[in-house]
Amino acid sequence: MSAANEDEIIKRKLLIDGDGIGDDRRINIMLRSFLKWCSSNEETEEEQNINYERILLMLTNCEHAMAKSQEVLLMNKLEVQNYEELYGKIEKGIEEAQQRIALCKADLQRAKVIRRNKQEYDMLAKIILEHPDRKESLKRLSLLEDEIKKLQQIKEELNRKVEKRRKQFQVLLTSAYELQLMLQEEENNILDNLDQQSYGVEESKQPLINQETVNNECESMDISA
Repeated sequence: MSAANEDEIIKRKLLIDGDGIGDDRRINIMLRSFLKWCSSNEETEEEQNINYERILLMLTNCEHAMAKSQEVLLMNKLEVQNYEELYGKIEKGIEEAQQRIALCKADLQRAKVIRRNKQEYDMLAKIILEHPDRKESLKRLSLLEDEIKKLQQIKEELNRKVEKRRKQFQVLLTSAYELQLMLQEEENNILDNLDQQSYGVEESKQPLINQETVNNECESMDISA
C-alpha cells in the first residue's frame, strides 16, 4: 500500500472520527502532517525542511505533553497516597471516638439506673407515708363489699325483669301468631267462596308470622339477657 493511499485512509478516518481533543488531537495532526510530508514529491527541499522542522516541533510538543501527563499521573499517585494516609488517620480517629462514645453511653446508662432507683425509692417512701393504717383499710374494704352486694342485687333484679319481659314478649308473639292464623284462615275462607263463585280455587297465602319467627325472637331475647 502506497503512502498516498495510507494518507487517504487517515484523512477519511479523521473526517469520520474527528481529530479528537488534547493529546489525541495533537498526535493525529502530527501523524497527518508526517504522512503528508512523506508522500509529497512536489515540494522543494526548503519546504521539506520547514515541514520536517514543524513535525519535529510537533513531536517535541507531544513528548512534552506526555512528560507533563506523567508528572500529573505521579502527582495523582502521591495525592492518592496522601488521601489514603489521611483516610487511615480519620478512620483511627473515628474508632477512638466510637470507643469514647461507648464509654460515655455506659456511664450514662449507670447514671440512668441510679436516677431511676432513686425515683422508685422516693415513690415507695411517699406511698408508705400516705398509706392508711390497718383499721382504715378494713373499714374501706367493708364498704366496698357492701357496695358489691348492692350491685349484685341490682344485677339480679335486672335479670328478673329481663326474663319477665322476655316471657311477656314470647306470649305476645304467640298471641299475634295465633291471631294471624285466625285472620288468615278467615281470609282464605272468604277468598275460597269468592273464587268458587267467579274464578275457581287459588292457592292460599303464607302467614306473615310463623312459629319459626317466634322461636327466633325468643332465642334473641335469651342471648341479650
